[in-house]
Amino acid sequence: MAQEVKGIVARGKGQPVELTSVLVPDPGPGEAVVKVQACGVCHTDLHYREGGINDDFPFLLGHEAAGVVESVGEGVVDLEPGDFVVLNWRAVCGTCRACRRGKPWYCFSTFNASQPMTLTDGTKLSPALGIGAFAEKTLVHSGQCTKVDPSARAAAVGLLGCGVMAGVGAAINTGGVTRGDSVAVIGCGGVGDGAIAGARIAGAAKIIAVDTDARKLEWAKGFGATHTVNAREVDDVVTAIQDLTDSFGADVVIDAVGRPETWKQAFYARDLAGTVVLVGVPTPDMKLEMPLIDFFSRGGSLKSSWYGDCLPTRDFPMLVDLYQQGRFDLDAFVTEEIPLDGVEGAFEKMHHGEVLRSVVVF
Repeated sequence: MAQEVKGIVARGKGQPVELTSVLVPDPGPGEAVVKVQACGVCHTDLHYREGGINDDFPFLLGHEAAGVVESVGEGVVDLEPGDFVVLNWRAVCGTCRACRRGKPWYCFSTFNASQPMTLTDGTKLSPALGIGAFAEKTLVHSGQCTKVDPSARAAAVGLLGCGVMAGVGAAINTGGVTRGDSVAVIGCGGVGDGAIAGARIAGAAKIIAVDTDARKLEWAKGFGATHTVNAREVDDVVTAIQDLTDSFGADVVIDAVGRPETWKQAFYARDLAGTVVLVGVPTPDMKLEMPLIDFFSRGGSLKSSWYGDCLPTRDFPMLVDLYQQGRFDLDAFVTEEIPLDGVEGAFEKMHHGEVLRSVVVF
């Protein structure tokens, strides 16, 4: 029997979100119902509201979440009611060509719940990234539930569900940052600060934070930045990074903004044979024009990072363990805790750069 819960729904492009009743069905085969304890307000949710992902309105927003499994469907053997989980949007299939090649972090056929959640009038909802966790309870595929230490703070570890993991993984998994490396991160929001934290975990010797906001640069120092560059105060960001790396450029440069101008900065600010990682998401209309010879003559690797190339079953528990040991400050990403009806206000704060993460706490 379906349960009626409260959730945050985006009914149309650009319209303010609405707190309304949502029907959550009992879990079917391979599914689980999770009682949500906390869910971060991510830029992706705002992109959904603005129609920047697709037009499958109405959306049940929210995806950076942690909670407790309430019930499971037939055939679920690795979860049981009471398990504390972080939700993920990479429930690997195990059978696609990426999984068969031993690279499940690229899984091309990830699982979502089969049954829809609906409004009380029967209208089917599209859950953000297959999760829809701005709700008291949500229905997901069991593979979207990653068990972690139940003593961890839900508001902090739930952020691994998207932005923080995207940043940490961009540094460690995609960028391959290792001890002694020099790293530059362009854009110091939640994802960029995740990349800075990831570079520190990996043992980078020099971590350069680049942003136009002095407040964000100060935050970046707390996550491990050894140097900062205010792009408004220098003539050229590339030169500033080179000046901090013996004129060579950084070994790895991570673009956490996703604009043509920041990607060009990342490209030219890396050392010869260095690595560029694009983790900021461009809009479909953005274009890039550069001399092809520069790609050849500078060598190295140009990569995009999808969800930090993470494997949730491998990465989430490890990062939660580091958090519990005091070696990874997830709490610092949580700027404020808000009620479920505070999401629209959190979008406004996000737009003005006032927060790293607002987190809905139930």
